[in-house]
Amino acid sequence: MSRLAVDGLSLRFGGLEALAGISLDIAEHALYAVIGPNGAGKTSFFNCLTGYYRPSAGTVSLDGRDITRMAVPDVAALGIRRTFQNVRVFPRLSAHENVLAGAHLRSSASLLGTLLGTPAMRRAERALADEAQRWLEYVGLADKSRVLAADLPYGMRKRLEVARALMGQPSVLLLDEPAAGVSSVEREELVAVIRRTWESGVTVVMIEHDVELVMQLATRVAVLQRGRLLVEGSPEDVRSDQRVVDAYLGRRRG
Repeated sequence: MSRLAVDGLSLRFGGLEALAGISLDIAEHALYAVIGPNGAGKTSFFNCLTGYYRPSAGTVSLDGRDITRMAVPDVAALGIRRTFQNVRVFPRLSAHENVLAGAHLRSSASLLGTLLGTPAMRRAERALADEAQRWLEYVGLADKSRVLAADLPYGMRKRLEVARALMGQPSVLLLDEPAAGVSSVEREELVAVIRRTWESGVTVVMIEHDVELVMQLATRVAVLQRGRLLVEGSPEDVRSDQRVVDAYLGRRRG
């Protein structure tokens, strides 16, 4: 069963064709990787999935529902959450407050209840605060709850962004280069978080330049080149495909 279905997705910026007729079916509970050289259209693809860009043609469907023209908050409310290639945290908020921000689309509190501080409102706030702390623990940041995001090392900010996305209770988690710029130790910590998240039932789709990480984690891999789908298949098939070797891996078989 498809969790995300992409059909004929195209994107133009004036005369520049960023995406050209991409069609993919991303299965429920897949750990799906999108790879390709710089400029292949990977982040543009993510931006179309999440409503940041309106595609020039084609459709995106989530669980059979067309979300192509939906605004970013509406897509997020349906269950698609993401991280970014350049980490986007709130630097002057604590780690705990950053994760709490991920629940903003889930709040059912009334304006009056918020203003009056009703018992129901206080219970809801405590429940969300406890949940945010659990997600910090999940990504290995339980002891950083009160630390400002700006004061966290880069690798921790990457994990903080994942925790904030998970606070939104996504059915699909999009990770834009999660391992970029992190140390080998931080890389392994991120790999563990990604694997646990996938094993919990979340469909994970990631853009990643680290081919070895992709081959270690992914159940399916799509390769983009100049905005087009070059090949899609299992990690083993993609690794051995001569088109991928020529276009991306930079070597030829003997």
